[in-house]
Amino acid sequence: MEHLSPWVIFFASIFTGNILLTYFLGMCSFLSVSSQVKTSLGLGLAVTFVLTVTSALNYVVFDYILEPLHIEYLRYIAFIIVIAAAVQLIEMVIERVSEVLYINLGIFLPLITVNCAILGVSLFMVIRNYSFIQSVMFGLGSGLGWTLAILSMAGIRQRLNEKRIPPALQGAGIALIISGIMAMAFIGFAGMVQIQ
Repeated sequence: MEHLSPWVIFFASIFTGNILLTYFLGMCSFLSVSSQVKTSLGLGLAVTFVLTVTSALNYVVFDYILEPLHIEYLRYIAFIIVIAAAVQLIEMVIERVSEVLYINLGIFLPLITVNCAILGVSLFMVIRNYSFIQSVMFGLGSGLGWTLAILSMAGIRQRLNEKRIPPALQGAGIALIISGIMAMAFIGFAGMVQIQ
């Protein structure tokens, strides 16, 4: 993967390889928090920050600690420790900066730690053998792609609040249908560039 430009990886991870709508990682908080645009934007920015920081830190941990010591099998544990520390940091910052956002995000802010998209990005960068810059751009692009998806979903759901929806489809039902349609739209970009 060294032949791929970091910018290609960045844009591909937003559109053609969207971590949420192509790989379906991070769906739990996506479906739960995407009812308001403001809250979705806050969570999206938090996820983007965590993805960018943890992809850089996990690259360093893997390439400069785990590989030289031949303990690559500990990567899951090491990655989760780095992710948990980054999430704790962002949680403290959001609580100090915007208590309203902190309350609106509720349990989903600390649950970023177990968001499978965060761990998935770190594992993808190892599997694809990305360089440091490629890993950071992949993390940033994946975060922005996740944010784009949750903001799109929040905008659609806010508009649907004004419409009549059959009772059987209200809530999770319509959210899953919209997610499927959005995923098909993003998969339509897949022919443009592949980063696998």
